[in-house]
Amino acid sequence: MPALVSDQVFRSLLEAVLAGRYEPGEKLPTQRALAADLGVTMSSLREALKRLEQMGLVEARQGDAMRVRDWREHGGLDVIAHLLFRSGGLDAGVMADVLEARGLMLRELAALAAERRDDAQARRLVELADQVAGAPDAAAAQLVDFAFFTELAQAAGNLVFVLVLNSIRALYFAHAERLPVTAGHDELAPLYARVAGAVRAGDGAAARAAVGELADRQRARVEQAVGG
Repeated sequence: MPALVSDQVFRSLLEAVLAGRYEPGEKLPTQRALAADLGVTMSSLREALKRLEQMGLVEARQGDAMRVRDWREHGGLDVIAHLLFRSGGLDAGVMADVLEARGLMLRELAALAAERRDDAQARRLVELADQVAGAPDAAAAQLVDFAFFTELAQAAGNLVFVLVLNSIRALYFAHAERLPVTAGHDELAPLYARVAGAVRAGDGAAARAAVGELADRQRARVEQAVGG
């Protein structure tokens, strides 16, 4: 199946770039040499290289070999996913950065949502907070958790925040069991209610504080799971 082979080639080359086996500015071997080294067809290799180019990690120049670009300067959100789960493991350092960024983002979302939400969005957040409290287990609560923060982003009225959540949804749920943000969800449920209540009341400071506490507790749960 050519598509599966192409995926394997893509992951191999991406790992090589992210791990620094190809330095920024370095020329890749010729396509013929790469295909022979990986034991794949030229078409599978070209498809993999096209994906790397679309991610901004390699650059094709007229009359020159394809060169590697610095992923720290040119990479996007899709690079984070591969850094986080590369080599089949979970990178604790990258995870710490992701959780830190998540906490900062959620604080801003909550404050903006309190200023901008409409009545329907405020009611929906209260309903979702109630669903967290009534969830039968942590896995069910995790589904509601993502819906809660998606609603919060929509209430904040910032398209970029919404698209960020859209871009990570599939990857997040593919690895949800390794990211136990709702472990002990019954203990977290009052915080969802506090966030929803503050947003409904239009109290940005209270919304920011409540979601900050929630994000911090979730971060501790994930870090404990990763460390364990």
